[in-house]
Amino acid sequence: MIDLHTHTFFSDGELIPSELAQRAKEIGYKAIAFTDHADFSNMEFILSNLSKAVKGLEKYLGLFVFYGVEITHVPPELMKEAIDKSRNLGAQIVVVHGESPVEPVREKTNLSAIEAKCDILAHPGFITDEEASLARENDVFLEISARGGHSLTNGHVFKTAKQNGAKYILDTDTHSPENLVTDEFAYKVLKGCGMDENDVKQALLNAEEMLERLLKRRHDAEKI
Repeated sequence: MIDLHTHTFFSDGELIPSELAQRAKEIGYKAIAFTDHADFSNMEFILSNLSKAVKGLEKYLGLFVFYGVEITHVPPELMKEAIDKSRNLGAQIVVVHGESPVEPVREKTNLSAIEAKCDILAHPGFITDEEASLARENDVFLEISARGGHSLTNGHVFKTAKQNGAKYILDTDTHSPENLVTDEFAYKVLKGCGMDENDVKQALLNAEEMLERLLKRRHDAEKI
C-alpha cells in the first residue's frame, strides 16, 4: 500500500508519527505520507515538527516516509499562496482538502487547488469534467478515498477522472489506527467505485508514479 494522505496528532489524528509509521509497516505498507491539516496559522509548526519526526523512520522501519500538509478550508482566493508557502517551508507533498460531500468546503476549492498545481486533490466530491480535464493538464492526482463519508462520491470521482484522462489515486485519509488499510481492503475500495481489473492496475501504477515523483523531489532538494 502506498498511502499519501494521513494525519498525526499534529492536527486531528490520534497517533504520533512514529506509531503511525510503525502500524503502517506492520500491515505491509510500502510508503506513507504525513499530511496534517494546515492553513496559514499552523503550516510552519506542522512542517517543522514533521520534518524532525520522519528522520530515522524510513531507515529503521523499512518503508518510504514523507511529510507535507493537507491545506484545509483555505479560501480559494488564497489557495495558490498557501500551496506556494507550504512548499517554500519544505513540504515534500501538498494535498488539498477538496469539496467533499460531507463537509462545508467552499465552492471553487477544487478548481483553485488544481490551478495552483497541488499534488493530490483529496476527496473532490462532485468534481466537474472541466476540473478533471484541468487536473490532467496540470498533473494533479484525484483521490479515491477509503474514508467513510468522503468515499460517498468515489464512483463519481473515478468515472469523471477516467472520462477526462485524469490520474486517480487511492488514499486512506487516516486519522486513527483502524483507518489504515491492507492491500486486500484497498482492492475492495477500488472495485467498489466501479473499477475493472485494468482500472485497479492503473490506480496502483498511478500510486507508484506519485511515489517516484516524491522520491525525485526529495533527491533534488537534498542536492541544493
